[in-house]
Amino acid sequence: MPKIHNRVLLLLVILLAAAGAALPFINYAANRLVSGEPMALRQLPGHALILLLTPTLILALLTFLPTRKRSLSLTLLVGEAMFIGVLVLMGKTATNFAEQGSSLARTSPGSGLWLSLALCLLLCADAINRLTPKALWRLLLNLQIWIVPVALLLSGFFADLSLLKEYANRQDVFDDALSRHLALLVGTLVPALLIGVPLGVLCYQRPKWQSSVFSVLNVIQTVPSVALFGLLIAPLAGLAKSFPWLKDIGVSGIGVTPALIALVLYALLPLVRGVVAGLQQVPRNVVESAEGMGMSRRQIFWRAEVPLAMPVLLRSLRVVCVQTIGMAVIAALIGAGGFGAIIFQGLLSSALDLVLLGVIPVIALAVLLDALFKLVISLLEAKQP
Repeated sequence: MPKIHNRVLLLLVILLAAAGAALPFINYAANRLVSGEPMALRQLPGHALILLLTPTLILALLTFLPTRKRSLSLTLLVGEAMFIGVLVLMGKTATNFAEQGSSLARTSPGSGLWLSLALCLLLCADAINRLTPKALWRLLLNLQIWIVPVALLLSGFFADLSLLKEYANRQDVFDDALSRHLALLVGTLVPALLIGVPLGVLCYQRPKWQSSVFSVLNVIQTVPSVALFGLLIAPLAGLAKSFPWLKDIGVSGIGVTPALIALVLYALLPLVRGVVAGLQQVPRNVVESAEGMGMSRRQIFWRAEVPLAMPVLLRSLRVVCVQTIGMAVIAALIGAGGFGAIIFQGLLSSALDLVLLGVIPVIALAVLLDALFKLVISLLEAKQP
């Protein structure tokens, strides 16, 4: 019996086959008000089943090959081709149904299609991780997977999907939510950096303060986000009532102000911890060499310690960015806006497309920022001796 060399790939191939065979691939509805009819892969027009079965069989055969660069490269190519193929199938099916039915018809991805896309990305990521140990090459190989899908999206290939129709109907609302979400992110990062970085440096220079500072920040971090938003409503409303000029500049119990205060408080712990950890990991011999060269304490800090600590600080900032993008969704409950408003509106009206219209951009923003931070960190680490 042939030996299986890549058990992870084998598991993913089995899950791919199960997703295509047992789960609905497309949901078709006559209009947005009805639930729609789930359709399996074998029910789709054309040769959809054969087109997706072929790369699945190739991937299954690749599990028997030794995990070397050639087989891993082939796995990546087939997995990427299958990922693009599933997206093309989705777009073409939506276009065919739109031409055959009315303009009100809605075609949306089913659970089998979503799972197939996720599994394709997982097997590509696994192949990339085995191909190269270098973080920069891993990042670039992962990013190139999205070149064709983004090009198809910008060309209007997916325009007949229900999600894109929902976007076309609510483009102004979407654009406003995007600008508000980005404003919450920037409005959180700026004060968090202004407070967290000096506080981290102070904790590094005075180790006795670390226990007290981290205890307070840990308590803030353990408070649930909804509870913290709620706790801020009463005092901010009282301040706005006592000092009317605060209300004129936007301070109130609900809205952006309590959201920003809460998000900044949540961002302090990872930032302060990142600053302290980054400065502590600077090798002692580097500091001693700088002292031997006659540098002052300030010069040592800015020219030696800060550059070496920067990758750790950027990792902490990456965590803060991703955390803030996610928590800004909850801030919509107190009127802060953003994509959370779209998501909660979709949940209240049981409109899945509306929920996805808010969820997908949040995920995309988080993944994009995470990738950018990884790229910068990789470049910084490559320059360090």
